[in-house]
Amino acid sequence: MKRLVTIVAILTTLAFAACRDNKQQQANLMLDRANQLFAEQKYDRALIVIDSLREVYPGAIDTRKRALRLQQDIELKRSQEELAVVDSALEAVKHDYEYQRQKVEKDKQQLRATADELTMLTKTRVRRDSLQTRFDVLCAKIRYIHKKQKEL
Repeated sequence: MKRLVTIVAILTTLAFAACRDNKQQQANLMLDRANQLFAEQKYDRALIVIDSLREVYPGAIDTRKRALRLQQDIELKRSQEELAVVDSALEAVKHDYEYQRQKVEKDKQQLRATADELTMLTKTRVRRDSLQTRFDVLCAKIRYIHKKQKEL
């Protein structure tokens, strides 16, 4: 009887170990897929795979840690790409605003400034300020991601 209990206990332990190894392999495959999507610049899909990995395999701690690093890399890359676009737009709007401001100032001095000119200048300033705020937020996000990456 004791032998039977011992055999059952050993078989149960082996079955659990096999399941755990299989789950770890499947989690690693999901992480490999997320890495592949990241390399293909399919950031949203890679993040979906990482979220699925976290949900389906909560016990795959090492794989989840590597997935967190990948998630940070994805967010960093997305933020850097968005920052480049925002920076270009901001520079263009700053140039446009400065041109309009000088023209409006000149027209004011000659008492020829129109309501449309003033409205356009205000709208351009609002757009410039909005882009500047977005630029500052993205810079802060990138600094934060770098800080978190150093902690891992």
